[in-house]
Amino acid sequence: MIVTLIVICEVGFWVLLAGGLALRYLAGMRRLGAAVLLLEPLLEVVLLVVTAVDLRNGAEPDWKHGLAALYIGYTVAYGHYTVTWLDGHAAHRLAGAPRPPKPPRYGAARARHEATLWLRTLLAAAIAIGLLQLAIAYVGDANDTGSLTAWQGTALRAAGIHGVIALTYALWPKKPPADSGDPARAERPERLTKR
Repeated sequence: MIVTLIVICEVGFWVLLAGGLALRYLAGMRRLGAAVLLLEPLLEVVLLVVTAVDLRNGAEPDWKHGLAALYIGYTVAYGHYTVTWLDGHAAHRLAGAPRPPKPPRYGAARARHEATLWLRTLLAAAIAIGLLQLAIAYVGDANDTGSLTAWQGTALRAAGIHGVIALTYALWPKKPPADSGDPARAERPERLTKR
């Protein structure tokens, strides 16, 4: 039941997102579209409540409850970012707004961008770990909570792996190609050779 609800929440997220953007830009109903987009956090609240009720009703804590916590953490940390990114692209495509800026590709700016994304992943992991800890306390000693503890480790590993990847952008920043027009990378003029 929990896995089905996670799938429903994910599909509902995209349906509400598409509906909200269509109302904003195709139908010209900006306020109604914004109201539809604001309904998206309710999906996570429903998932959280159903998961808590399922555990309280005696369900054995297992991977489904851990997955629900990770899903909620991810959508809290990345949901607004995703909506804002898609809203900018919809405004550009459907309402003639300027093209949203692309993320930086090179150097320190790219490293800062990757660090910001990692902070979002860290937030997602912290939320998931907190929810899992609350679930462990909620069910008490009545059930084996080893599966929930294992999911806390999974959240930490995901944040750690993403942190290492983000760190590589700071340690080994990608340089723009020589022909990119970047004045810092412009080739030196060829020296005149004596004949």
